[in-house]
Amino acid sequence: MRKKAAIVISLLMSVLLISACSNTSDNNGGSTNTARTNKTTSKKGYQTTGKTADSDYQGVIKNGRYKASRARGVGITQDADNILNLQSFESGLTSLSKTQFSPKKYVFQEGQILSRSTVENWLDRQSRDNPTGLNPKDNGQKDAKKRTPKYIQQIEEQDYMNDDNGKLSLGGITIGIGMNRKDYYQKEQYGATYSTDISQDEMVKQGRIAAAKILARLRKEKGVTNDTPIMIAMFEQAPNDSLVGGSFYSTTLSKSGNEINNWQDTHLSSYTFPATATKSVPNDNDETSFEGFQNKIKDFFPNLAGVTAQGQYKNKTLQGMKVNITTQFYSQTEITSFTQYVAQAARTYLPTGIPIDITIKGADGTVQAFLSREDDNGDFYSHVFSSY
Repeated sequence: MRKKAAIVISLLMSVLLISACSNTSDNNGGSTNTARTNKTTSKKGYQTTGKTADSDYQGVIKNGRYKASRARGVGITQDADNILNLQSFESGLTSLSKTQFSPKKYVFQEGQILSRSTVENWLDRQSRDNPTGLNPKDNGQKDAKKRTPKYIQQIEEQDYMNDDNGKLSLGGITIGIGMNRKDYYQKEQYGATYSTDISQDEMVKQGRIAAAKILARLRKEKGVTNDTPIMIAMFEQAPNDSLVGGSFYSTTLSKSGNEINNWQDTHLSSYTFPATATKSVPNDNDETSFEGFQNKIKDFFPNLAGVTAQGQYKNKTLQGMKVNITTQFYSQTEITSFTQYVAQAARTYLPTGIPIDITIKGADGTVQAFLSREDDNGDFYSHVFSSY
């Protein structure tokens, strides 16, 4: 329940932040019980954000402010054409980090080692003016098959801190590297967009070359020792027109030095529901379940613009699903009734035993309601956003 409440609190905070930016003073109510809020915990020289579930990390607050990444905003700039890639990259990176840096032991801190300019230089092409560029030199060709593509699209650092009697020290680092399967480019400024295809084998090869260079460079940074654990996670970017973000395909952990001895495949992949003609989901039963849910709720009201979902698989087993429903409702009572009906249909038709989030939005993108179920509970928790 605490995890579900935390999700709703996060959505409410987003609404409040948007309202503040708009200089509005509307108060948002809802159809949920008041959640218990964990207070920040004071430490010597810093505070932690507190957490609403044992599986969450506490974040670092210093001088009353959240300690943001030194390279903040680089990912958004680099991946603006498909924001789903950025979302999958960041959430997936944190999830993988939990396998090495337990939230029960470590405090999360946004990357403080790599600066914005450093990451931007690394993501750029190598040149005389930028010798640290991880992407290859431009060969001057404009033809898609002849030009040298950019292989590396994103780099993100996450720091995991030890808390020793109120004093923070670096306990480990996670580096996420986003790799292109398609490199988009323009032959002239403001001109048409073209793309160069990159094979799976070449993507993996170039990613491992970049990972080795980044590891060696990190070991030389101030505050990073020869035995600081460094986890590197490799991410395959989805194409710009994809309805789902990309997936992490392999990880490695360097406990000391610069050598990378082995890589572990994650066997993770993302799929869309309903399935497309070119990409079917690994398990037909999951597709059948979603179609039953989709048909059921489309019969409820004629004013539905779309029902889609993203599912993550490990091998052929569905790990979780995020459903998006777009409506054209105008009445608050319609939204409330529809949310109640969606909860019933989801419980009946959608796959069991996995976490599922369902977001109901208006045609303008405004979140109208949210439903969530944890993998160990068959009931859906729901919240309808309303105003006083």
